[in-house]
Amino acid sequence: MGLRYDAGKVITAMVTPLNEDLSINFKQVEKLTQHLIDNGSDAVLVAGTTGESPTLTHEEELELLKTVKSVTGNKAKVIMGAGSNCTLTACEQSKKVEKIGVDAILSVVPYYNKPSQEGLIQHFTNIAKSVDLPILLYNIPGRTGINMLPQTIATIAEKNKNIFAVKQSNADLEQVSEIKIKSPSDFSVYCGDDSLTLPMLSLGARGVVSVASHIIGNEIQDMVRLFFEGKVEEATKLHLKLYPTFKKIFMVSNPVPIKAALAKKGLINEFV
Repeated sequence: MGLRYDAGKVITAMVTPLNEDLSINFKQVEKLTQHLIDNGSDAVLVAGTTGESPTLTHEEELELLKTVKSVTGNKAKVIMGAGSNCTLTACEQSKKVEKIGVDAILSVVPYYNKPSQEGLIQHFTNIAKSVDLPILLYNIPGRTGINMLPQTIATIAEKNKNIFAVKQSNADLEQVSEIKIKSPSDFSVYCGDDSLTLPMLSLGARGVVSVASHIIGNEIQDMVRLFFEGKVEEATKLHLKLYPTFKKIFMVSNPVPIKAALAKKGLINEFV
């Protein structure tokens, strides 16, 4: 059986370049988007956690999306962060994004509220019914305060065919195994932590939603390709080579280190 939707193997969770007054620097958004397309990104994720979505207005997010789309064209897929801890807000923002035009949306587990597992099923089912877009779930317990369990993910996937995958930002590899066992065979798992990409691939993950790919996108793409070609030893050697970079990028809260690295390369303003 094929995939419900193929978002590619390396999705870059793009930072949002800012000016000193904290407005979006759209010129640098264009420059960075082109850089990502040219350096290993199959898809660009706009206004995710790395894109500092909690600090952007919904209007800014939509303008950001339009700018990224103007650069990507058909050269890369565009996924938009459209989640919220308010179900109605998430549905409305998803509808607006769909009207603008986007390949898929990312929808995060409701943060702060700490809903029950049944509450998560209802939340994502409502979002799935509000749009026709492919939806990537986002499970990141360290940021949301709640872990979406494998059976919950499987139930959501069974009920909603346009929910095609989960971004799993959780170091519990046993959970990845359980998701793969319990979920439909056409449902995908994406690694949400760069350093765990290769281990998760070995458990059946499709690819990675990466931060490190801002600066080593081609190398990550090579690692994933080598794995799927059956050249696991070579993929492992590349993983070990990249591992120190993976760890440095998360030495303090994301996206501070990756923005510092991009500033050093002259791709965005320093500190913003």
